[in-house]
Amino acid sequence: MKKNVFKKITAIVLTLAMTLSLAACASSGTSGGTEQKKLKVGVIQTIENGAFDAMRDGFIQELRDQGYSEEQMEIVVKNAQGDASAMNTIAQEMSDGTYDLVATVATPATQAFVNMKSETPQVFIAVSDPVKAGIVTTMENPDYNATGTSNPIPVAKIIDLSKTMTPVIKTFGIIYNTSEVNSVSTVNKAKEYMTAQGYEIVEAVVTNSSEVKQAIDGLLSQVDAVFIPNDSVIQNAMPTVAEAAKAAKKPVYGSSAVMVNSGALATVAIGDAAIGATSADMAIEILKGKTPAEIPAVAVEATDTVINQTTSDAIGIQISAELSQSATIVE
Repeated sequence: MKKNVFKKITAIVLTLAMTLSLAACASSGTSGGTEQKKLKVGVIQTIENGAFDAMRDGFIQELRDQGYSEEQMEIVVKNAQGDASAMNTIAQEMSDGTYDLVATVATPATQAFVNMKSETPQVFIAVSDPVKAGIVTTMENPDYNATGTSNPIPVAKIIDLSKTMTPVIKTFGIIYNTSEVNSVSTVNKAKEYMTAQGYEIVEAVVTNSSEVKQAIDGLLSQVDAVFIPNDSVIQNAMPTVAEAAKAAKKPVYGSSAVMVNSGALATVAIGDAAIGATSADMAIEILKGKTPAEIPAVAVEATDTVINQTTSDAIGIQISAELSQSATIVE
């Protein structure tokens, strides 16, 4: 009698175990495998502007194009809207180990996440001088668990373009925010090259976008042309800069195609979406098993001349036939 009861109990236990096992297999979608973990990638953006938006979108689109669908990868985008405190909070949230990788757009966001010293791998997008910004010790051997793309501003090419388009320039004005290391680095390179070319230089410094109007008005009264570095504060106020320069009939040479779209006369620039896509390819290598230290950071060369036809007409600058054929002309 006891043996029969024991056999029945054993049979029930075995049946239950098999049922649970089959249910687990069914939920995994395979006969004996486990469900693939959904990846989670964070994107931190310093501020919303055309250049940074294009970089972010290029990064995300490349991930999708390379097969990382919404079912396979969740992408969380957070924008600090230019607020340093908010950016640090976002960086802290994304450094908690719940993300498989974090991408950072431009220098301030990249510095914020590197400073977290997170174990989460990081890929940065368009940092003009990663070494001076303290993001990597060398481009060839990235450390701090971060690698990515650099967009060094082609100062010499931009100034040489100004010689072609506006050869009468003798004095250059530069307006920038000293708290952005990327901006300061570019300004120093610009001043060095301008001085070597015989230009006089006048500087105007701002701390926020509300100071730009007064600063640019004062600067335009002293110079023949203005150079704008890769500065998020000035870029955010480019319509103000462009309108003041048009009224003064003086050219503004920017550091990105977005600045030209916003009214600057011209630049030599890097494709923003393309540099985002390049960073995404590096991110994919990390997601497949490499560490950031195994992937050298790369500088993406600027090759695209961009000219604003409306601005050119407004300040009386004639675009040569040669430039019309080789440059991208925007309205």
